[in-house]
Amino acid sequence: MKKDLKGKKLGIIHAALITTRAVQKYIDEIIPEVEVVHWVDDTIQNTNFACEPGIIPAQNYAKFVQAALSQEGYGVDLILLACSTFNRAVEFARPMIRTPLLQIDRPMMDLAVRDGRRVGLLATVPTTVPASERLLRLAAQEAGREVEVKTRLCSEAFRVLKAGNPEKHNDMLLEEIAGLSDEVDSIVMAQVSMTALEPRLTNTKVPVYNSGRTAFNRVRQILESRD
Repeated sequence: MKKDLKGKKLGIIHAALITTRAVQKYIDEIIPEVEVVHWVDDTIQNTNFACEPGIIPAQNYAKFVQAALSQEGYGVDLILLACSTFNRAVEFARPMIRTPLLQIDRPMMDLAVRDGRRVGLLATVPTTVPASERLLRLAAQEAGREVEVKTRLCSEAFRVLKAGNPEKHNDMLLEEIAGLSDEVDSIVMAQVSMTALEPRLTNTKVPVYNSGRTAFNRVRQILESRD
């Protein structure tokens, strides 16, 4: 039986407005009674994208800490970072923030590393790849497992999605998943924007995890555990 979470507060920090729309489905379905506090700064994604993959402007980590402190001051019970590209911000912020912090990608990665040694990472944004690969290997290390990461980058799919054609975006990713499934034991989709594909993933060769569902299932577990 689910515990009533009325009165609980979740803070979500976004690096772009697009992710606020991507997560709403899971808020409504999994934690409808929770008060959700969004913090959005599009300059984070814009400046991350302007850098070479693997490079994050220092001020973006500072912005995350400032946002987390603001949400902590409001009294949230958990803070979720909804951006994959600078997921390391959570690790840097932990010594400064008393409130529990969670990267949106971490729950799906925890699941994927248990499915087998070969994990597929499907991304549509180049800047996300280094951060997602690092976090996936960290999840494996903390689970005491060794993994081989097979990465597929489909940048065109993200451009198509931003242009307002989610069906074409989904078709392109389904084709990538079909090919990758022959090489791996599980697949993780690197950005929450890719959760649009979820309804079409009911009959895949290997488990395909999206950060939206897995993250908000974990959010619920964490909030239910907090008195």
